Amino acid sequence: MPMKSSDTHYGSVAVIIHWLSVLLILMLIASGFRADGMEDAAAKAALLQLHVPLGVAVLLLTLARVLWWWLADSKPAAIPMPKWQARSSRAVHVLFYVVILGMAASGIGMMLLSGAGPIIFEASAATLPDFWDYLPRVPHGIGARVMIALFVVHASAALYHQVLKRDGLLRRMWFAAG
Repeated sequence: MPMKSSDTHYGSVAVIIHWLSVLLILMLIASGFRADGMEDAAAKAALLQLHVPLGVAVLLLTLARVLWWWLADSKPAAIPMPKWQARSSRAVHVLFYVVILGMAASGIGMMLLSGAGPIIFEASAATLPDFWDYLPRVPHGIGARVMIALFVVHASAALYHQVLKRDGLLRRMWFAAG
């Protein structure tokens, strides 16, 4: 599989970034909601030791993806679809970037404002702060829910194209010869 995209398939760099991002975002959503509901401070800190680096990884992958498209690659030609679907697809993709960057900013803001970093990563005996006391917690929680909605819409559209339309859309973002 070539590194760069062809007219019909995404290249290996785009495919790897896409599917790795999917996996990490699902892990972030699960660990974030799980940590939010935890009472045990030590268990919550241990979960956040996973959550925070995963968030940084998704931020770096997103920035790498933007740089990849901007500097090195171009996307495959669009498949024929009604104008409303094309516009909806574009909006969902743009919103993914906005929400990912917003989630990263609010997560970093929470860590900085709360001082939780040393507690989480240095196994400090100090008690974790109540993240609800910090303004970035609100957009972080909203962003997580918007991310879930975007994921459902995006996956549903991909499955619609794959199963009902059978137009090969999903196959374009998989490991195949381009």
